[in-house]
Amino acid sequence: DDWLTARAGVRSPDQLELTEAELKKEITRTLTAKNPHIPRDIVRYSFKERAYKIVDDMDQTAIHFTLNGNLVPKDSDEGRRQSIKSEAEKASVEEENAPVEASAETTEEAEVKDEEPTGDAEAAGEGEGEVEAEGAETAEEAVAAEAEEPPSPKAPEKKLANQFNFIERGTTTYHNPLREKGYQTDPAPYETFSANVNQWYIYDAYMEELERMEKAKEKEKAKPQVVKKEEKKTGRKLSFVEPQHGDSLSKVAKAAKIAERMVNLNTFDDIAQDFKYFEDASDEFRGQEGTLLPLWKFQYEKTKKLAVTAISWNPKYKDLFAVGYGSYDFMKQGHGMLLLYTLKNPSFPEYSFSSESGVMCLDFHTDHPYLLAVGFYDGNVAIYNLKKPASQPSYKSSAKSGKHTEPVWQVKWQKDDMDNNSNFFSVSSDGRIVSWTLVKNELVHMDVIKLSGDGTTMQGPEGLQLQTLGSGTSFDFHKKIDYLFLVGTEEGKIYKCSKNYLSQFLDVFDAHHMAVDSISWNPFHLKVFISCSSDWTVKIWDHTIKTPMFVYDLGTAVGDVAWSAYSSTVFAAVTIDGQAHVFDLNVNKLEPLCTQLVVTRKKNKTTHIQFNPAYPIIIVGDELGLVTCLKLSPNLRKMPK
Repeated sequence: DDWLTARAGVRSPDQLELTEAELKKEITRTLTAKNPHIPRDIVRYSFKERAYKIVDDMDQTAIHFTLNGNLVPKDSDEGRRQSIKSEAEKASVEEENAPVEASAETTEEAEVKDEEPTGDAEAAGEGEGEVEAEGAETAEEAVAAEAEEPPSPKAPEKKLANQFNFIERGTTTYHNPLREKGYQTDPAPYETFSANVNQWYIYDAYMEELERMEKAKEKEKAKPQVVKKEEKKTGRKLSFVEPQHGDSLSKVAKAAKIAERMVNLNTFDDIAQDFKYFEDASDEFRGQEGTLLPLWKFQYEKTKKLAVTAISWNPKYKDLFAVGYGSYDFMKQGHGMLLLYTLKNPSFPEYSFSSESGVMCLDFHTDHPYLLAVGFYDGNVAIYNLKKPASQPSYKSSAKSGKHTEPVWQVKWQKDDMDNNSNFFSVSSDGRIVSWTLVKNELVHMDVIKLSGDGTTMQGPEGLQLQTLGSGTSFDFHKKIDYLFLVGTEEGKIYKCSKNYLSQFLDVFDAHHMAVDSISWNPFHLKVFISCSSDWTVKIWDHTIKTPMFVYDLGTAVGDVAWSAYSSTVFAAVTIDGQAHVFDLNVNKLEPLCTQLVVTRKKNKTTHIQFNPAYPIIIVGDELGLVTCLKLSPNLRKMPK
């Protein structure tokens, strides 16, 4: 209510009568913080610059009026102390003057007020909330003496509200002057040195260093290593000299590996016999159709909850293959594993490597079969060297060295470059195809091509058109023409690219309606390639023709497709319903010769398939981490004339 009353307009008696136009007229007053009366052009000597300089920063403060008050707030300690003192003195005066007659009371009261005026002053000043100090007592003594009774307190005056519109105020802040600090240090000591250097000095210095290193190595070899052991129970110290040749353990390990393989061979003897000798005689009565005979199953305890995301046969050792484990589910990403199995020991992997991110793809080097390139879900690529027993990769990319920002879907080794450096390519959802080169001890990256989303521009802020990048999912390099390669994308397009053109494509195929899961050149026919997609189709193309030569609808999403190593017309595909399909175009151009369920459990999907380069077998991986080896019946491996 007080706030509302304060807002009410009260007209002052001496207010000017103004017209409506005069009331609406704006009057601008600009207040500045600068004092117009301060002296200007004051000059002072600057020791830093050794010259007289004009002083820019003058004190702008102007004091118009100062008054030291003598009022003490009632709530303060001093105010409380004075009020208690005045009340005590007043009470003592009343006790002394009690028996005196009533006629003399008035004079007594005046005297008391002369002696102690602060009591009455306090009563009069209660509305103000402050107690007056002793210095202001004389003005009120005369008033108290004249009046017998204290005067009634006046009502506080109402403050008049400003009826005019508003006043704009602006202030400028004071600029602090800049200060500079400087330190002087002692100069660093230096010496003058001179010498003559030629090739012989350099050569001698290197030779001396080599001799010193060889001597140090010989000393280390000469010392027998003494190892001390402490028994827990007795506390006795045992010391023995280690043998100088560390080959004995490796000899035992080699013998143990051979023994383990022999035990496995005896355990799975019937499967080994089928692999070597069994031929399905019922093929004669089936006409053109064939079957797949299940052989070994490869499973590892630590990979049961991971899906098989990549399979690759070793180019030199025909019984050795690598399997990558990860997850295709975006919400269930975790660790990954890389295992290498041999057909000689199906119960346990030969090598196992663990990784923080899921393995998405892998590829063996054709000339150096111990080098394995791997791509991960987090966008990194790595190289594992099987000759070294380390559990970590020999080379790995990082955020600094240009790793992909999205999963790496495929890696492929290339021929060594002009400097004999090994190099491989990788493709990722971020639209980059990157070449990685092994230079000394690090991976050097170079962007080969960036996939542009064909005609797909995204509306950005303020109507800005943003160019979106295509998402690569698979690629393959031509077997003979080094610079030619194909890239499949998430949009279903296939780009024919060249290493020589960084921004342009040689051709674009509108291949599929969904992501291209796999793409592969035919190893025998140089113009033909095959592609498969989640849109249920497998298509065979001639890269000089824009339309496919063959289209096969397999009724459900196709996970992978692979050409055989022995015939240009045989290929196999796996679908997510757990079936493997084997085609031979030389025998039947319309339907598969074999469609067989590979995985038995429901809700299990087959993900990858690969033909062995030497034996008539295929391996199939699924989502539960199981790798199954199957033998092709005679009808499925007819050699072309």
